[in-house]
Amino acid sequence: MLAIIIIILGTAFVLYTVLGGADFGAGIIETFAGEKEEQTISKAIAPVWEANHVWLILAVVILFTGFPLVYSSLSQVLHIPLMLVLIGIIFRGSAFTFRHYDVGHGRSHKYYSFLFKASSFITPMFLGITLGALILGRITFDQSVGFYEMFMSPWCNVFCFVMGMFSTSLFTYIAGVFLIPEATTAKERHKYFRFSRYALLATIVSGVLVFFAAFYEGHSLIPDFFSSPISITSFALIAISIPFMLRLIRTNNSLLLRAGIGLQVAVILLGWFAIQYPTLIVVKGGDNLTFYNTHAPPATLKQLLIALIVGLILVIPAFIFLFRVFKIKERREGFLK
Repeated sequence: MLAIIIIILGTAFVLYTVLGGADFGAGIIETFAGEKEEQTISKAIAPVWEANHVWLILAVVILFTGFPLVYSSLSQVLHIPLMLVLIGIIFRGSAFTFRHYDVGHGRSHKYYSFLFKASSFITPMFLGITLGALILGRITFDQSVGFYEMFMSPWCNVFCFVMGMFSTSLFTYIAGVFLIPEATTAKERHKYFRFSRYALLATIVSGVLVFFAAFYEGHSLIPDFFSSPISITSFALIAISIPFMLRLIRTNNSLLLRAGIGLQVAVILLGWFAIQYPTLIVVKGGDNLTFYNTHAPPATLKQLLIALIVGLILVIPAFIFLFRVFKIKERREGFLK
């Protein structure tokens, strides 16, 4: 029962990284591509940008119900980066809605666009920072250490900021790949292909820097990585998949492109999970919070699992139907034009 809940939690995390990451990365690409790409990007993410947060909500519900100690600990110690994540999500969604459905394109449109682009950086950055704080092992629940040591030191460091750079680069790469099939001209398609390559390079560089930053901060990430066969295999698969993905990008096959980037993200997260499991929060000078010492009573887990199964049966077909409806609508509009 607990294993199934963990698998669902991991799947929700992967789906949010891929789908939500594509949305946030689109805002980052628009920042560098300019206003010319606003129409294509807005059209691509408008039908689904809000629906993608379903997977984040699902992950939060699982933590809140199934692992309440982890949820309360995160909400307390990492409330600053988590608050910035939420602010970014709220501001970005509001700005996109007002910008996309605004009647005019005056001064307010520029303000909405600026807020949309800025928030597209803030959320991925602080999601990576929060993840880095869970790994680094500077979280403490001893309130006598002072405000900085308890609420700032766990995430305000080199390793966490490099993790933020990695997640931002990864989201941009995902968005670039997703936007290639959305391009309406060969010139626009080439531009997204170029952004995908640059973002992939930034992801690789920042991924390497994560290991150096971990060594600098005294974290055992490098020995932990080399002691995990799953992590080493994941790294090898990612390295092998890069040239195939670059070749696939040129084919403009939307189904294979999105399946390929989804598999890459899943393998990256699997490699991290293999190092981290079963720990959820690495605690400084204390017992780590794991799946096994923080889970709710069996009766609660049983009800949670029933609710998850029923919810997924309802959500997944509706999600697929949503994508199909809007893609059919786009193809018809393109045919009429």
